[in-house]
Amino acid sequence: MKIGVLSDTHIATMAQGMVLSQRLLNGPFAGIDAVLHAGDQVLPELESCFSPIPWYAVRGNMDVAVQEPLKRIVELGGKRIGMLHGWGAPKDIEQRVLAEFTHERIDVLVFGHSHQPLCRSEGGLLLMNPGSPTDRRYAPGHTVGLLTVSSNIHGEIISLD
Repeated sequence: MKIGVLSDTHIATMAQGMVLSQRLLNGPFAGIDAVLHAGDQVLPELESCFSPIPWYAVRGNMDVAVQEPLKRIVELGGKRIGMLHGWGAPKDIEQRVLAEFTHERIDVLVFGHSHQPLCRSEGGLLLMNPGSPTDRRYAPGHTVGLLTVSSNIHGEIISLD
């Protein structure tokens, strides 16, 4: 199972969503089975651009008019994936988001907010921040994430530049 991972898309129009989704679906997200969006500009229009691929999202600090939950756990390919946007300064964001899932059994934690891509294991848990495909801020480039689920789970950050 292949899962495309997004965060911090910061798009405002359906046209921008269509351009982004087509670029991803014809590139790094070709053949994906699901999309995870870790918040900020989770527009219903963007979700529709990926249809009929299953879409799971959480609300970010810039998502004031959407109904997505702030935190969720989805099960895909037999793996439990925790999702949360994140908050505050980039420093120590991993510890803050990890603390939100202290009493949950998850295999992966997907988060965003900092626009800083990250994919690493910590104590058997895969942490993934896909960065941003549209607004790199202080990151080295525009990025998305890809999770591959089989008997184990593998994550990678993919540069769009």
